[in-house]
Amino acid sequence: MENANKQGHSSHTQSSSDGLSDPILDSSLGIILMGVSGCGKTSVGINLSKKLGWPFFDGDDFHPEENVAKMSAGQPLNDQDRLPWLKTLHDLLKDHLQRGTSMILACSALKEEYRQILSSGISNVVFVHLQGDFDLIHARMRARSEHYMKPEMLRSQFASLEPPKNGITVEVDQSLEEITAQILKELNERSLPFDVPGY
Repeated sequence: MENANKQGHSSHTQSSSDGLSDPILDSSLGIILMGVSGCGKTSVGINLSKKLGWPFFDGDDFHPEENVAKMSAGQPLNDQDRLPWLKTLHDLLKDHLQRGTSMILACSALKEEYRQILSSGISNVVFVHLQGDFDLIHARMRARSEHYMKPEMLRSQFASLEPPKNGITVEVDQSLEEITAQILKELNERSLPFDVPGY
């Protein structure tokens, strides 16, 4: 399998920002793994990176210190808090795709307006919603004591969640390998002009 930092593969698909955005390049694809905290975005992203040989970035690593401090104190972020973070992730995605480098990004992207910011003016973006019910995700969050997101904040994320209309939705009540295989299968079913590696 190729190293995860090597260049990605070509694509050419069009749709809205909550599915696939209008392309400006045909040589790259961005996969955005979205969903509430605790749904497995990082684990799935790392596994997809291994399968595809594309770089993976965890959006949580790009939060400014003020956001991390606020979440650590049990305070949910508001839209003003999120905007600079979303713009940073947009720029990261745009930079890679403009250079023809496919990539995978984990980002909650709970609302359509957030997905619009992430995909604004850039090409070939697929949103993959990792979906699970509150009880399942809450149980996972309670086991993640090292994560700054408090389980008590999970309910507010579910309240804010607007599932993408044209994205890929995968249930998370299955194994990591099954989740990854389903994502790769559905990508290949989207009439991309290349076979997605790893499936």
